[in-house]
Amino acid sequence: MRLLSREREACERHLPGLDGKLASIPLMELESPDSPGIGLYRSAGGAGLLIPTVHGGGGASAVDAVRVTRAVAARSPSLAVATTMHQFSVASLVALAESSTGLEWMLLDGVARDQRLMASGFAEGRTGSGILTPTMKGVWDGANWRVSGRKQPCSLSRSMDLLTASVALEHPEQGTRTGIALIPAAAPGISVTPFWGSPVLAGAESDSVVLADVEVHPDLIVELTTGLDGELDDLQTLGFVWFELLVTACYLGVAMNLVERVLTAGRGPAHERLGLGMAVEGAALALDGAARNLDEGDGGNDGLARALITRFTVADTVRATTAKAVELLGGMAFAGSPEVGYLAAASHAIGFHPPSRHSSADALLGWFSGRPVVID
Repeated sequence: MRLLSREREACERHLPGLDGKLASIPLMELESPDSPGIGLYRSAGGAGLLIPTVHGGGGASAVDAVRVTRAVAARSPSLAVATTMHQFSVASLVALAESSTGLEWMLLDGVARDQRLMASGFAEGRTGSGILTPTMKGVWDGANWRVSGRKQPCSLSRSMDLLTASVALEHPEQGTRTGIALIPAAAPGISVTPFWGSPVLAGAESDSVVLADVEVHPDLIVELTTGLDGELDDLQTLGFVWFELLVTACYLGVAMNLVERVLTAGRGPAHERLGLGMAVEGAALALDGAARNLDEGDGGNDGLARALITRFTVADTVRATTAKAVELLGGMAFAGSPEVGYLAAASHAIGFHPPSRHSSADALLGWFSGRPVVID
């Protein structure tokens, strides 16, 4: 079938064998807390997907990244959501390495070589908080930062090798600043406790990660800045653009799974099936376009605005096509297997990631009027 063919081609090119292995495992097994999906993704080379080939990675473009994410999401929504947290962290680290003389390239080499996965300890998932709101506090001890705090939910909590987190850095002489820390998961003082109680997206390993006075060398913390008008710095903005595009791809892939089921089964009138296919294909083209802009350098404030517009537009398509696909598949498909209801439930989580449409309204209206986007 042509639907999802580009996505699966990109997945096979960058992560050989992964799509076929995921397809051979029942959906509900992939979505369980003990899912084999993350291990398969790691074995296929997923950790290095966005790392340049010169450093041992896959060198995927943003366009290929959103296509691979849709392919993965169509097989396992949990796996797509979990690995999105890794990939947007990697993309930010790659950008930092390109403008820094620090240890970033050494870290990226290690991620690609050893297939290390990075969990995201940003504020993503906390109601009322922006993605970059610090979730941890760091206190300077004269030589290192001592970081404490909790991130819940935190995807990849049980499979992570590294944790990236936003930290409020409290220095006795320099005041409080915000930084991004890169912390080995095996560092003394890090523990993981159960948190995720829903069966939906349970395979993402979204439990609670607790840091208690964890020692972090200053070389593993990057301090962030904002402009006088509240604009994010370049690194934060670029990371935000990557996050919005990848998380949108996750839920569009879920909707495409349901539409593929409708087309395969030939359910419903032809014009309604056509409408579903056109809607998700059109949304995929729009997302690819935004990703292509990012490949061409559109990772600044205007790119963030366009990424948010793309996400909210695609979210409307996801909601509408999911509801219609479930209707066309019919009550027997819904009652005969948990998969249709599960995918419909998973698709709703597109509205849970920051920023919300409501909180972004003034920022985007300001952008249309010529002002920069300011995300709280």
